[in-house]
Amino acid sequence: MGMGRVYRETSKPSSSLLSPPSPAVTTSTSITETVNGSHQFKISGYSLSKGIGIGKYIASDTFMVGGYEWAIYFYPDGKSMEDNATYVSLFIALASEGTDVRALFELTLLDQSGEERHKVHSHFGRPLESGPYTLKYRGSMW
Repeated sequence: MGMGRVYRETSKPSSSLLSPPSPAVTTSTSITETVNGSHQFKISGYSLSKGIGIGKYIASDTFMVGGYEWAIYFYPDGKSMEDNATYVSLFIALASEGTDVRALFELTLLDQSGEERHKVHSHFGRPLESGPYTLKYRGSMW
């Protein structure tokens, strides 16, 4: 009966013994996309909506921006009792399911008296460290 032995030899080029192997070069890219959109919500007969009651609203149709549905809520007598029906309230709301949707808003109330006294509330001028607002769930409003 004979015995056998198996030897395994690996040969390396002699140059690899002289210098370490060069490290692999890798790259990656992160792309943050900004999507812009706008929606005009016209309330015909605005003066007739005054007096509907504090906390009652008129809602726009939903509209898509950035792959999410949004809606505008207008409270002609204000949203809360603190408004005392003296102020109007205007909100933009996430109308679709989503988590941590980051967005900047600009809401403009157009003065139709012809005196060009439009009311603009913009978040585009926020300092960079503040960043966009984060809406965390359906119905989140700003």
